Amino acid sequence: MKIKLSFIILLNLIVFNQSFSDEMFNLGKEIFLNQGNCATCHSLKDADAVANVGPNLNEIRPDVGRVINSVTNGIGVMPAMLGILSDKEIKAVAYYVSEASMN
Repeated sequence: MKIKLSFIILLNLIVFNQSFSDEMFNLGKEIFLNQGNCATCHSLKDADAVANVGPNLNEIRPDVGRVINSVTNGIGVMPAMLGILSDKEIKAVAYYVSEASMN
C-alpha cells in the first residue's frame, strides 16, 4: 500500500510539473516573439530568431536569474521591461530563454 501511494504521488508530481513547465515555456515563447520584442534583437534557435543586435542566446545560455535581471532592469541598449511586462510574463520569458537556449 505504501509503495502504491508513493508511486501515485510521484506520478502526479511528474505530470503536473510537466504541464506547468509546458505552459510557462509556451507563454514565454509567445512573449519572446511578440509583446517582449526579444526576437527583434536576439538570436534564439527555438524561436527561429536570427537577429544580431543583442547577444546570441544560444551561445551565452543564460540562466533564469540572469534573464530576469536583464529583462527587468535592462542592460546595455536593452530597455527595462518592468512596467511593460508583468512579473509573471518576465518569469515566463526568462524560463523560456533559459530552457530553449540549452537545446
